[in-house]
Amino acid sequence: MVLKPAENTPLTARLFAACTAEAGLPAGVFNLVTGLGPEAGEALARHPGVDLVSFTGSTAVGRRVGALAGEGVKRVALELGGKSANVILPGADLERALRANVADVMRNAGQSCNALTRTLVHDDRYDEAVALLAEAVAEYVPGDPTDPECRLGPVVSARQRDRVRALVRRGVEEGARLVTGGPDAPEGPARGFYVRPPSSRRHPDMAVAREEIFGPVLSVLRYADAEEALRVANDSEYGLAGAVWAADEAEAVAFARRMECGRVDVNGGAFNILAPFGGYKRSGVGRELGVHGLLEFLQPKSLQL
Repeated sequence: MVLKPAENTPLTARLFAACTAEAGLPAGVFNLVTGLGPEAGEALARHPGVDLVSFTGSTAVGRRVGALAGEGVKRVALELGGKSANVILPGADLERALRANVADVMRNAGQSCNALTRTLVHDDRYDEAVALLAEAVAEYVPGDPTDPECRLGPVVSARQRDRVRALVRRGVEEGARLVTGGPDAPEGPARGFYVRPPSSRRHPDMAVAREEIFGPVLSVLRYADAEEALRVANDSEYGLAGAVWAADEAEAVAFARRMECGRVDVNGGAFNILAPFGGYKRSGVGRELGVHGLLEFLQPKSLQL
């Protein structure tokens, strides 16, 4: 195995490499290569000694990795971007669903591919939902991540911070109404790349409601009935994850089965490490975790005697 971490975050990979050595893993079983994607990453994807390339990252880079691997007709597993929908059906516990949604989006400062960044609420409870979201988001104040009381740290780089802020500004220009937060720099530590967590009312056709922002940004969309909610939830080039909330679990499960994504949380269902994880459409190919994740690395062979 050869691991190439993202150039912005190599230290955890170095720590993992030290752990494998301390655990007594034989030399050469696990290997660490650091460097830039266009150099080290592309060399690995092209190398004839590599049988399978497993990549986690953006859809744009995933396309490049897949193309390079295709030159050698080698297998790929791609876990890429997402713009996941959290559908709150009429009758569901609205406050519980929204607080869980905000916690999900604020985790890792929104830098999670499966973050539920689109919230879909019925017309009848839309204004109530917006008010509740504003209260919940206000509890996440950007701060020093080494502070035990901090609930929202910085994004990974200045480039990512600027991209998030630019997309929020674009949303406002397209007609979105900011409920809280915004594109300006927040008050907080002098060091680090911080974003004020925005929540806003948006139309599903706006770029900020369709593009993966990869920051603490939440879109609030409305629907008239369950069929429209399903159409909006599925109207995305991504299909990594999703969530659905309903008073009746059977109703939620029936809705979840029609969502075009690889994983759906039903009424706040807990993450299951044994369940396969991966996407539909441009969210990637292949699966991680569980038996399906192991099968990605196995090659079937038939012996006929």
